[in-house]
Amino acid sequence: MVLILTHADITAALSMISPEEIIDAVETAHADLAAGTATQPARTPAHVPGSTAVLVPMTAALNHTAGVKLLADVPANSAAGRPVQQSAIVLADPHTGTCEAFLDGAAITRHRTAATSAVATRHLARSDSHLLGLVGAGPQARAHLSALRRVRPIDHVIVWSRHHATAARFAEEMTEPGLRIDIATTPHDAVRRADIVCTVTPARTPIVRGAWFPDGLHVNAVGAPPRPDHREIDTDAVTRARLIIDSLHTATHESGAIMVPLAAGDLTTDDLTTELGDVVRGSKPGRTNDTEITLFNSVGLAIQDMAAARLVLDTARAQGLGTPVDLTGVAPSPRAFAG
Repeated sequence: MVLILTHADITAALSMISPEEIIDAVETAHADLAAGTATQPARTPAHVPGSTAVLVPMTAALNHTAGVKLLADVPANSAAGRPVQQSAIVLADPHTGTCEAFLDGAAITRHRTAATSAVATRHLARSDSHLLGLVGAGPQARAHLSALRRVRPIDHVIVWSRHHATAARFAEEMTEPGLRIDIATTPHDAVRRADIVCTVTPARTPIVRGAWFPDGLHVNAVGAPPRPDHREIDTDAVTRARLIIDSLHTATHESGAIMVPLAAGDLTTDDLTTELGDVVRGSKPGRTNDTEITLFNSVGLAIQDMAAARLVLDTARAQGLGTPVDLTGVAPSPRAFAG
């Protein structure tokens, strides 16, 4: 039987999974990828004819799970009030090939993305980092704040959004004892004093400048859509910082933050030698001193999706969530319906 997990099922399952569990699962997946004990083939986006839409198949196999995520990036959806990005995940048993589950991808993507930033922050931010700058105040900002507080002693947040009401709602909903949240009037105000910055907007042109970065900053560049000409951060941001990427292939084929300066000659492949998994395994160093600026360029990998989706599936099964469907049944012959 294949288990169908809706957004509501997944939300319920995630409420029973601690952020630490997802962070640890994603960290292990990156280490396994670097060690060669997980596989993730290069993905080839399919451009929909006559449209700006792109379909991105993302496949990965870990020792305990495997699957495919189909990401649809449809800019035209914005004008119609629909999500620009949507996704679905198919999980399979890696040893038998049996299809185990179909999962809505939205919540899993949000949590695994924040968990990945937390892994990068754990290995790259100064241990005393306590001031978080958030450029963006939507669902990813919420997930990032929750995840990063598990790995660093964050007690002060400065948040910026294009819409003041969005930032105000974020501050009202996320403030709690021991956590101060201020609203910035510009992205510069959210960056210039921060210890850690997360850019979590769908911006297609730079809204964060490397010239603003203080010494010792760690940046998680997260939000820009996976397209060669879309980026939240400018060229100075990547040339001033020590770069850590999630995957060389995704960075050089889908990340505008990397591809634009590469094309201009401001960056070379010699600057792209460290993947997050290398740092996790200790084969390459993380932060080397307290004044170094580090930047994790996050595009998003299938290993992250599969690691998080497996946690969700195991929890859903244990709690009796989801709808089982038999996909192997043979349809009745049309003669069975004859009068």
